[in-house]
Amino acid sequence: MDLYQPDKVNVNGELFRVYLTHEEINQRNIQLGKQLSKDFREKKPIFIGVLNGAYIFLSDLMRYVSIPCEVDFLKLSSYGDEKVSSGQVQDLKEIDADIYGRHVILVEDIIDTGLSIKYLTEKMYVLKPATLSVITLLHKTEATVHDIQIDYVGFKIPNLFVVGYGLDYAQEGRNLAQIYIPDKTE
Repeated sequence: MDLYQPDKVNVNGELFRVYLTHEEINQRNIQLGKQLSKDFREKKPIFIGVLNGAYIFLSDLMRYVSIPCEVDFLKLSSYGDEKVSSGQVQDLKEIDADIYGRHVILVEDIIDTGLSIKYLTEKMYVLKPATLSVITLLHKTEATVHDIQIDYVGFKIPNLFVVGYGLDYAQEGRNLAQIYIPDKTE
């Protein structure tokens, strides 16, 4: 089966071009998986993916984590179908696992302003995990305005709108195997 990875793609009526290739993302997942396996050996962490965006990243990352671990998911919304955050976070699905005394790794697809991850970490600390770490595939360092701690970053990127590899634009584009940015050469 071929991965869906065109050089350019139309998503919701806008043209996008490749920013990060599938190979670049896969190589970084290998590195992150090895680092997490080393840092959490003998701790049996629980990875909590933030739906919907982080599911592909978490799925691929888990293939390179070589220690016993668990997975759970929660779902938030701060974007709706827009390109920018609404500034408000809504809980759409809670985790099922009891994380009290556990080593928790929150898995995000992208961190920009930091609003969602700040909200999540505060929420998780109330549940008293032994440790709480944050990993994100993408971090828009220029856009971050909240005081947050990110322990593992796949790629630092400029403040660009991105789609693909789980990230969507009005629910489209998640199935792209690469990460794309708007093509301004139209």
